[in-house]
Amino acid sequence: MDKRIFLAVVLTIGVIALTQLIFPPAQTTPVTDSVMVMPSPAATQEAVPDDPLRPEIPDLSSGVDAASAQDTIAGDTTAQQAVARAQTTTVSTPVSTWEMTNVGAAPVGVQLETFRSLRNGARDPDAERVQIVRPDESLVSYAVAVPGDTVRFADVPFRVSELTGDDGQPVLEYRAAREGIQLAIRYAFVPDSYLVRVSAVADGAPARSFLMVGLPRGINSAESDTLDDQQHLAYAYKPRGDGASSIGFGKLDPGERRFENGPLTWVAAKNKYFIVGLLTPEGGEPFAELTTIGGPRTGERATNAIGTVLMPLADNGARFELYAGPQEWRRLVALGRDFKDSNPYGGFLQGLVQPFATIVMNVLLWMRETLALSYGWVLVIFGVIVRLVMWPLNQKAMRAQLRMQRLQPELQAAQKRFPKDPQKQQQEIMRVYKEHGMSPFSTLSGCLPMLLPMPIFFALFFVFQNTIEFRGVPFLWLEDISLKDPYYILPLLMGATTFLVSWIGMRGQKEIPQQQKMIMYVIPVTFTFVLLNMASGLNLYYTVQNIAALPQQWLIAKERKRVSAQTPAPAVVTPPKQQKKRA
Repeated sequence: MDKRIFLAVVLTIGVIALTQLIFPPAQTTPVTDSVMVMPSPAATQEAVPDDPLRPEIPDLSSGVDAASAQDTIAGDTTAQQAVARAQTTTVSTPVSTWEMTNVGAAPVGVQLETFRSLRNGARDPDAERVQIVRPDESLVSYAVAVPGDTVRFADVPFRVSELTGDDGQPVLEYRAAREGIQLAIRYAFVPDSYLVRVSAVADGAPARSFLMVGLPRGINSAESDTLDDQQHLAYAYKPRGDGASSIGFGKLDPGERRFENGPLTWVAAKNKYFIVGLLTPEGGEPFAELTTIGGPRTGERATNAIGTVLMPLADNGARFELYAGPQEWRRLVALGRDFKDSNPYGGFLQGLVQPFATIVMNVLLWMRETLALSYGWVLVIFGVIVRLVMWPLNQKAMRAQLRMQRLQPELQAAQKRFPKDPQKQQQEIMRVYKEHGMSPFSTLSGCLPMLLPMPIFFALFFVFQNTIEFRGVPFLWLEDISLKDPYYILPLLMGATTFLVSWIGMRGQKEIPQQQKMIMYVIPVTFTFVLLNMASGLNLYYTVQNIAALPQQWLIAKERKRVSAQTPAPAVVTPPKQQKKRA
């Protein structure tokens, strides 16, 4: 029993420590127009090698100022007049505000109305709203890949028309011409969804042409822990008929180029809590390819990358849906197309952790809506409920230990009776088990219920890594349960209660093996060290679990004490050969 418990504990600590290394902690409104001159960006671009077998992949995601746009159209008087008064059109919905520029026909600002920046702490009353787009960059940008050439439209001024869709929602249409190709980009804004339906038609483009859509070079950070946010920067994609994958910015060396062949259902750029995704419509033409290129490093940090998507340009053009918003669980699930997998849980343990994470998230969201409590109290109640649900199984496991405790004297006597005859010794041991209705596997089956809460613990461990529902949620002295406890109160309390549970659980034993004594001290210290800088909500849940376990441990300790008093000391058995010698 002791060896099995020790092995289970060592494996548990190993998994937690491994995940710690893999995921290290870090320190509808009407459309209105405004006319303004776009600022000039400070553009930096990493040089990348050319590939003669593929169309040129330009850096489509950098902003372009009006002056550079005017230089490219020196012979076009109409276009020069349009650049002279570069237009920014603002479209407001109940959940977000979009700023669209006619230069490149691209969104250059997306403000999320229901999310505040946490740069100055979660309780800052004057905090600005979250901005998805980084300064001097665009959300997406466009080019047309024709056989042997690439026609860029990121620096071209478009004529903008404000329309109204069939559903009464605002629609913006942009039109421009370059090198004989007339490109029309249409944006239809969907209220209450962070979603925009985009369609593109390229008249004059030859056969086998592609629309190239540039993804953001990164997502603007609105977190107090900017470094941790930047470590989550990645491009994600979903091949048809296969699971989702991601490419972290840190996994791309500067200038390194990767190609992910289609068909692709969606592609996305994301950080810890927010995401910009391009999704093919249900039944629509999939993306043909995703190209990613490593960007320049900021010291040791990878904060920039280039991502470009290729879409076939059919007779009716190309269509996709643009999502720029939070990685909210239910919102991503509602979008379908397995877009929820853009925020996977579990890393390389995803196959094991994801099912439990899905269950845990659904339960927590349901409790939050039903009880109308903050997530801090939801975690407290959830911890108590899990312990109560596990009470019968834990009771069975502890009772199995007590039965084994009663059995130990007879098992020891059976071992001493035939010290040099393993076969007879094994037969005698099996006879003792049979008389008491047990087997050698009774110990293992009794230990398993104590390990059942671990999948929930692992699921919560990963859920707290990047689940936006916990972002900025205060609880008692904590400003944000998704961040570590700044005073380390909860980790220390968690360690103390872990020790207390072990200490009470060993009361009533006549003799405590040295191995169990070591575990009683090592486990609390190890868990405290591992969870010290983890999300305070995770420490809160585990502390509540420990406190809720104390009554059951106390009752079992009392029962163990009674059993110990009734259990006779092991009999001193004289082997048969020694008996003959004495005779």
